[in-house]
Amino acid sequence: MWTTTIARCTLPSMRKRISVLACHALRAEGRPRWAVATAATSPSLHLTWRQLRGYGTQAPAPLPSTALGDSPGVRQVRALEQERQLEVEWEDSGQSLYPYTWLRDNCQCPLCTLQSAQARSLLLSQLDIHTGVDRVQVTDNNKVSIVWPDQHTSEFDTEWLRKRCFSPAARQALQEELFLNERMYWDSELRIPTANFEEVLHDDKAALAWLLALRRVGIVYLKGAPVEQGQVARLSQRIGYLRLTFYGHTWQVQNKSQANNVAYTAGKLGLHTDYPALHYPPGVQFLHCLSQAGEGGESEVVDGFHMADQLRREDPEAFRTLTSLRVDFTDTGSDYCDFMVQSKNHIIDVDSDGRVVRINYNNATRDSVLDLPLHQVQAFYSSLKAYVQLMTRPENMLTYKMEPGDMVTFDNWRLLHGRKSYLSHPDRVRHLEGAYLDWDEVMSRLRILCKSVHGES
Repeated sequence: MWTTTIARCTLPSMRKRISVLACHALRAEGRPRWAVATAATSPSLHLTWRQLRGYGTQAPAPLPSTALGDSPGVRQVRALEQERQLEVEWEDSGQSLYPYTWLRDNCQCPLCTLQSAQARSLLLSQLDIHTGVDRVQVTDNNKVSIVWPDQHTSEFDTEWLRKRCFSPAARQALQEELFLNERMYWDSELRIPTANFEEVLHDDKAALAWLLALRRVGIVYLKGAPVEQGQVARLSQRIGYLRLTFYGHTWQVQNKSQANNVAYTAGKLGLHTDYPALHYPPGVQFLHCLSQAGEGGESEVVDGFHMADQLRREDPEAFRTLTSLRVDFTDTGSDYCDFMVQSKNHIIDVDSDGRVVRINYNNATRDSVLDLPLHQVQAFYSSLKAYVQLMTRPENMLTYKMEPGDMVTFDNWRLLHGRKSYLSHPDRVRHLEGAYLDWDEVMSRLRILCKSVHGES
């Protein structure tokens, strides 16, 4: 049963174009497809576009159907010899341009594409990147046919071409469909989306709703898991496979003597992401509560992307420092095998557009080695302190307490999580089982589920 209510949340630059989540039509009320898909896949999920629209959401005018993936037929095609582009005019009067070289490179015939793998067979060494065209036409079944100078023929489906239009709006829409990069930011008033563990395991619609919320919100609670080890592995099989690390395929979070990780103590854990000592940290984390402490042990989480966005606004220089300086992390010990890990990561990773894509911060494994020029050391500490102070503001931190059978699934690239100190009683020893997955496999399963649930191609 999904029960999510979002308060005081923001969706930075959320637009109707995010609706291209592999579902090719806008629905009533101007809701984006991902929101429609989420509501449709789990009727009791209350994370609706109407709710979201009230939380700082900007909704510009709808994009032309080219960007939304609708597939009207082709009215006519024309070869633009000087520009070396094919102009396609659609029946809705829209137009798209396609470079000759790209079209020849992506010929879909059996000689150029291995159909069983949907992989290109044409070698780049065989591609004439300065090719012209001999003739173009629209076939009787409304496909675009091109005959090349060597008399090789390529045919392109209307929907396939339309989806790959080179207009800025269409390109951005398709990237959002493929990667779901838009996020819903939140603070201490978030009510964590919650689902039933067994439903997620056995129902595709519930699994899709879970993964959509995991990607958009960053955290989803699963209730009703059996109170025994092995459930994180069961859940991972719903997606693909577990990420093996130096701590094993799964790991037991308990208070241990001679602990090889600060998580394996009863003390307070500061907010952190797991494994920044790796250059490619795990993307998703599962934690299953098998037994809770008698006193304390509450979990604390914060939206690291939201905090990075706040830092960018409140202290732009600190943001620039944390996105430009690489910091040393280390982890040494023995568990699944012995290890001596070393990495250099930005505290805040951004992409080429300046969008935050990953947080790398764990104070316990931040190395005493600091490979920075002397004049940058104080600036680094000041910037990191500013970021941590934002995260620890009461209005930004969410606190909850897991009980046996509860499982939390969250985005380890985005959320920073911690724990209050605890005291275990003899009959109540705190024990969580954890596991990791990578975002590549999670997104793969999400796309497959969307296709199976909604019949998308």
